Amino acid sequence: MRTPSLCLILAGATSLAACATPSDAPSSAMSVPLIGSAGQAIGTVRMWETPGAVSFRVEANGLSVGRKGLHVHAVGRCDGPGFTTAGSHWNPASRKHGLSNPMGPHAGDLPNVPVAANGTLRETVVLTGASFAQLRDADGSALVLHAGEDDNVTDPSGNSGDRIACAVLSPAG
Repeated sequence: MRTPSLCLILAGATSLAACATPSDAPSSAMSVPLIGSAGQAIGTVRMWETPGAVSFRVEANGLSVGRKGLHVHAVGRCDGPGFTTAGSHWNPASRKHGLSNPMGPHAGDLPNVPVAANGTLRETVVLTGASFAQLRDADGSALVLHAGEDDNVTDPSGNSGDRIACAVLSPAG
């Protein structure tokens, strides 16, 4: 039996789609650790490229329940505890933040992801309009999980709160 999936289709300058099922990640997907603010691995991020998109399967444990903001950040560094070394959201077109912002979104804006009552996160999100080559530029990139829900409008980070976990997608050169 398949578990229920969350499918979202969002429109903006960069259209995004997200569908979550446990079998989304192909066996060839690259896996990187998701590091919590205490410096320990709390999960993994599996990523793979398809024509015109990069997909991320995020799996983590020990999180507080609720919806969380998730963004690709512009620098491939995850120095805790605040992960500020990951820089700002990946935003090569210099747009405003938010999937619902008429002057946005950032290229790295992703849908909110749900953390279940047992503290687990199991979600796949798709960043359309992106490629591994773009995310692997000279300063790399990181995937950052925030403490709260992204309001999808407020610049620069959707009032999504502290950075609570980070995965280096491509290390800074």
